[in-house]
Amino acid sequence: MTDIEAIDIAIIGAGAAGLMAAISAAQHGAPGQTVLALDGARTLGAKILVAGGGRCNVTHHAVDESAYAGGPGSSRHAIKKVLRAFDVPRTRAFFAELGVELKREQTGKLFPVTDDARTVLNALLRAAREAGVGLHHPWRVESVESRDGGFVIRRDRAAGQEATILARRVILSTGGMALPRTGSDGRGYDMLRNLGHTTTPRIFPALVPLTLDKSRSFITELSGLTLPATITLWSGTGKKLVEFTDSTLCTHFGLSGPSVLDISRYWLDARASDPGATLTINWLPGRTEESLDAELTAARGCGVAAFLAQALPERLGRALCAARGLDPATPPDQLRKDDRRALARALVRTPLPVTGDRGFTHAEVTAGGVPLSELDLATMESRICPGLFVCGEVCDVDGRIGGFNFQWAWASGHLAGRGAALASREPGSVADPSASYPPP
Repeated sequence: MTDIEAIDIAIIGAGAAGLMAAISAAQHGAPGQTVLALDGARTLGAKILVAGGGRCNVTHHAVDESAYAGGPGSSRHAIKKVLRAFDVPRTRAFFAELGVELKREQTGKLFPVTDDARTVLNALLRAAREAGVGLHHPWRVESVESRDGGFVIRRDRAAGQEATILARRVILSTGGMALPRTGSDGRGYDMLRNLGHTTTPRIFPALVPLTLDKSRSFITELSGLTLPATITLWSGTGKKLVEFTDSTLCTHFGLSGPSVLDISRYWLDARASDPGATLTINWLPGRTEESLDAELTAARGCGVAAFLAQALPERLGRALCAARGLDPATPPDQLRKDDRRALARALVRTPLPVTGDRGFTHAEVTAGGVPLSELDLATMESRICPGLFVCGEVCDVDGRIGGFNFQWAWASGHLAGRGAALASREPGSVADPSASYPPP
């Protein structure tokens, strides 16, 4: 026996974007409108709970389109339109209304004053329930089919009792493929393609640690070392493409930390079309090869290692000396000219022999997805499949570390929820007495 339920709006995926879409849909809907959020997880909001080290970096104090990337179909101008519709002040006000006070840290990141991600998740779940949203989980969707002006949503038979939902509008917010242990398996991309959408040719990890060739780099021997550094991406022709300066973590496998996570998607994207692209690290941000050469020339009274220890961790200074074959006790001013210049260059432009990345298992977000050009950015409604709305990570939009991806979730989710609610006011909605449902 198959259970059949008919509703106005079904949200597939109840993560950050999905919960925001559900709340927005319920708040903007007509009296009697039914909103149901479906998720395959036993516990909702797993990504919210692990974000920011369990504190949930809700957003950043200053957000604009420059913090995001996407393919040709997701220009920064398009991203700006969505962000502008639900900006940081509105986000702060929204959470304040839910009883979640946010604090700004020195990095510009905004966290709940409780330093507990459950504060954020519980507030969203409470707001959804109080607005009348139904939350069905675990309810894993097997397929979504557009039929007769509505949608037929079938439950995965392996996940529980066979069931079908008939919905007038669908909001797809299934997320990407990052952190698969939280339930992100990429199934949403298949659903969208089955409904007529395209996805970018490449869907790959972003905000992901990078692995290094241990035989060609001393960095893996410095596991646990953290310091500010600048990571730069160069094209195969030597052109500087992008760089990030932030905390950098040396690990047993390679590099991690904010600077590395931020540049990772640009590195992976560049390598796909430019095999000659390279990464380098400047261990002394703001210093140049020329300025360091002059400092080394003028240094007196100590060895090279001691000189470097004034600005760098001792382990790193000694590793740099060893990599250049230098005696760490040699005074800098007594180095041969070629050795001195080579050391100065290594300090500001150590090559990073990247072998790959740690994959979706360790990535914080997904790059690639549905191009924004296939959506009406005022409502996030599909231009290809009327009645379908798309939001969150499944879109071809990914931001820097620091709350930017959550801001995209809040903004796109708000627009999708409002858009679906207003569309459901049209004749033929469940709230409309003349409504008739598509056959299962």
